[in-house]
Amino acid sequence: MKRIADGIAMAANAAGTLVVVVLVAVVNYDIIARGLFNRPFLGAVEVVQFAMVLIVFLQLPDVIRVGRLTRSDGFLGLVATRAPRKGRALSRAIDLLGAVFMGLVVYAMWPEFLEMWETRDYFGVPGVFTAPWWPVKLVILLSAGLCAVHFLLHVARPLIDKTHNMEGGS
Repeated sequence: MKRIADGIAMAANAAGTLVVVVLVAVVNYDIIARGLFNRPFLGAVEVVQFAMVLIVFLQLPDVIRVGRLTRSDGFLGLVATRAPRKGRALSRAIDLLGAVFMGLVVYAMWPEFLEMWETRDYFGVPGVFTAPWWPVKLVILLSAGLCAVHFLLHVARPLIDKTHNMEGGS
């Protein structure tokens, strides 16, 4: 399961990076078209808003996977230095809390996704640029679920490592 979750997180991170590249192209196109031809890209603001959410939520699972989520580790480092077992326990408790939080995000996002899917609600300015909301809600939903899985894998890491070592893995 860890290998599958890791692969999905890395693929989502790569997709997020592609969204960054598309976003750069859209912004540059808008600047050039606005400056040289007085013809801005209508909907640039909406595309940027859409892309920012996609970038964050596509890359978040991989950030959690590799343990690079921004947090203040000063207290945790102090505890781990003085009492390593308590430090590891506190770190697992923080990861468990992260999993619970992401589970709550999934729980809250599911009905929103279903509503947007059924109503075909959109954002933007009709006649200028519109896009459906459901893809954004779906990415948030799936990303939060994958984040919860990775947090739980961090919590279970000691058990996974112990089992892996007992099987003769390296």
